[in-house]
Amino acid sequence: MASQRSSLDSQIFIIGCGISGIGAAQKLIKHGFRNVNIIEATGRSGGRIQTGRLGDNIVEIGANWIHGPSKENPVFRLACDYRLLDKQSMSEENQQIKMDGPTLFNPNWFSSSGQKLGPDVMGPAMELFIKLMEKSQQFNETGGEPLPSVGKFVKTEAERLAPEEWKEDPANIDLRMAMINTLLKMECCVSGTHTMDDVGLGAFGMYKTFPGLDCTFPGGYEGLIDNMMKGLPKDIVLYNKPVKCIHWNNTKNGPDTKTLPVLIECFNGETFAADHVIVTVPLGYLKKHKDTFLSPSLPLHKLHSIQRMGFGTNNKIFLEFEQPFWDDECELIYLVWEDETDLSDVVSDVKMSWIKKIFGFTVLRPTEKFGHVLCGWISGHESEYMETLSELEVLQSITQLLRKFTGNPTVAPRRLLRSQWFHHPYSCGSYTYVAKGCSGYDIDNLAEPLPLNGCNSKPLQVLFAGEATQRSFFSTVHGALMSGWREAERLISHYTPTSGSFTSKL
Repeated sequence: MASQRSSLDSQIFIIGCGISGIGAAQKLIKHGFRNVNIIEATGRSGGRIQTGRLGDNIVEIGANWIHGPSKENPVFRLACDYRLLDKQSMSEENQQIKMDGPTLFNPNWFSSSGQKLGPDVMGPAMELFIKLMEKSQQFNETGGEPLPSVGKFVKTEAERLAPEEWKEDPANIDLRMAMINTLLKMECCVSGTHTMDDVGLGAFGMYKTFPGLDCTFPGGYEGLIDNMMKGLPKDIVLYNKPVKCIHWNNTKNGPDTKTLPVLIECFNGETFAADHVIVTVPLGYLKKHKDTFLSPSLPLHKLHSIQRMGFGTNNKIFLEFEQPFWDDECELIYLVWEDETDLSDVVSDVKMSWIKKIFGFTVLRPTEKFGHVLCGWISGHESEYMETLSELEVLQSITQLLRKFTGNPTVAPRRLLRSQWFHHPYSCGSYTYVAKGCSGYDIDNLAEPLPLNGCNSKPLQVLFAGEATQRSFFSTVHGALMSGWREAERLISHYTPTSGSFTSKL
């Protein structure tokens, strides 16, 4: 009599070799599953973690920081295990710092008339903005959002409170309102949205933070991916195989589909039969291909949640200079447009004025390592338009911008490198945000495996992971990793140990 196929022989395919897919594979293989493969559309691992070079400098094209580097954060724990961080980032003191908005950075402020502004003028604007952002996060707990979006709430409250709060210094009210506008643009980059008017007020506070002062990888974020990949079997990843469609519930004939319920069809014509598939593709890709990526199509409630959830573009523009125009201790440069006193975090003419969406620049540190390098930040449709321009056009526009704000006609970056996440065919943007009309149920819907509970067909055919499926940590690397682990655990608990081996619950 033929021996019963062990559950550990289940054919498991993971779509996408970002940190979510790698994390899921690690956990499954560690548990003893023998037939685990990752199918990756591109020729590299890491997904939206991508380290690049600007001259001799290591720069992050994708994920930048470990957000909340403390023991609760699994990315921080891995980075410590692999010894990828410096001593200060791993220190107990660093882990206990609670992030308190942008005030932790040593900023320089430049105005569009070429003036350098001081903290006495700009500080009150930052304090009011931080207070309003903190209030914005409270409606998720208390319920009853007074306005539909974070943008509308912050703009309405700033216009209401500013005259009273700054009445002792009426001469600077307009400049401070312009600074609040700059901070709204910054928040668009943080949230990965075109405008804060698109971010739902009630759901905004779902995002949770860990303690710890955000830190970076001295050798590049890809070092984490490289170390994780070393823990996997050598030929586990099938590279350069974009998936065209996942046929589930035995809806397409292929090799082994009499016994295996899922058939993965790649664009090159190759097919792979599977017991289980874990989909880790970005929400941006799902939004674009939701009607064709699965057959049968996704259930309506999952489709609606994909439509409701937000997925935006946040790009970086790295610039190298011979000499700095910023202060020695400066960590963040803000650009304050003096004509932007009517709060609006979008530009009226994208083609003519896209450059105005850049809120400012972070200074890459330490200077001994990087020399004089800035990273400019731009989000939304303006960011998407920037991607279509040549590097020379972007360099010329930014050079003009910096000369205007510094009042120095000789400022000139000597080298530029920028990200282009919107036009990346397998990302279609940067990361997830909670859009107006969206709630935690939408994230839960996205994470729900197929077939749905109560169906008579084989359960757990298609599972979903990735940062967009993580209710509290969407948009983060640790959220992506935790979601991959979650789906691996779901499969592990689907099979129960009996007398030393595993048999299916089916």
